[in-house]
Amino acid sequence: MSTSTYPVLPPRPLIFVDAPPLLVRRDETPAPAAGPARRTKIWDFNTNLHCSIIGTCLSTGDVRHILKKLGVASPDSSDHELHGAAVGIAGHHDKAAKLLNKALDERHRLAINQFAKAHSEEEVRAAWRDAVRRGDIPGAYWAALTHPNATQTIIREAFREVHMLSHLVGAANRADIRRLHQLETDNADLQARLDRQQLAVREAVVSRDATIRDLQQTLTKRIVAEPCAGEDDSSVLHKLVADLERRLANESRRGVVLGERLTETRAALAAERSARTKAERDCRALQQELDAIDASVVAQCNQITPAVEQPQLSGLTLLYVGGRPHQVAHLRAVAEHSGARFLHHDGGIEHHLNLLAGLTSQADLLVFPVDCISHHAALTAKQLCRQTSKRFIPLRSASATSLLAALRRPEVIALAVQPAA
Repeated sequence: MSTSTYPVLPPRPLIFVDAPPLLVRRDETPAPAAGPARRTKIWDFNTNLHCSIIGTCLSTGDVRHILKKLGVASPDSSDHELHGAAVGIAGHHDKAAKLLNKALDERHRLAINQFAKAHSEEEVRAAWRDAVRRGDIPGAYWAALTHPNATQTIIREAFREVHMLSHLVGAANRADIRRLHQLETDNADLQARLDRQQLAVREAVVSRDATIRDLQQTLTKRIVAEPCAGEDDSSVLHKLVADLERRLANESRRGVVLGERLTETRAALAAERSARTKAERDCRALQQELDAIDASVVAQCNQITPAVEQPQLSGLTLLYVGGRPHQVAHLRAVAEHSGARFLHHDGGIEHHLNLLAGLTSQADLLVFPVDCISHHAALTAKQLCRQTSKRFIPLRSASATSLLAALRRPEVIALAVQPAA
């Protein structure tokens, strides 16, 4: 096949509306009665899904390897250009699309085999939701979409879940970047401290050696100038030698202590370097995943945003303790958009902590961000919740996405439907 037929194309926009187009076109010819049901191929999907599948289920390295086989990838092609080329190829029922489909099947064989145990629409949906809870998204996404029992509804639900995960991955990635910056700062401090201690050790060793040489020279001159003539002279020399040995022992002990401190400092520096390397590796992996997911939704975000299902929390009273003052209005909007009543206490900055007991008695659920609350306020909030048998949830950060993720948890939704105590 000619490689010139697959130019680098931009990703196609992914748009879901109230009446979406047909998302998958399976062959009308049924599979033989004795054989297994046919799984959907990548060219059977509507082109609106190709960007999501390529960006989520294949890494940038996989895409580059496949396009190199087809002669499409050039050494200076960016990841975004290669992603666009793969999306363009996926819509054609030809050798190139078959190669893409084969790569997806081989990469996610384990997930496909697990989903093969599902024999109905509800079992496919249950397998997908279980994979989302475990965080196994790429393989489960491909296995769910291509399953013979995957309906238009299941495919749409899976796409929406992947869309929302892109926001959560972005928030986690920012936290990892902050951690990386902190590790770099700590590493620079340790390196400076190690340099200072190495310099001090070198100076101490040089000083000790110079002292030993001076003492040896002094002893030699004394022996030559005052040869032993009697018991008194011998006693003086013995005292001099004993003094020199004592001073030498002190210097040796000092050298040992400095050597141990140098070894400990080097070990601490090695640990910090290892932690920094791991953080950098995790950050790069998260950035690649975020780029892949962003590539599948960037066009959609610039046009029409699909309706995202919000948790229905009518009747639930939420107390938010801590956080940043300028974010309170945004957090209130997130909670009230889900139907919850929103109460706020700043954790003791302007609101007295004595007011927290009264607010806790009014609330059904208490949440607080662990990165933006004092230890005293957090302990007080936990103690009040235990005394009043109220549920509390520590949030990963003070961001709105952390609050939204907490509101979507099953135990929180269950609180909204329970009768008031």
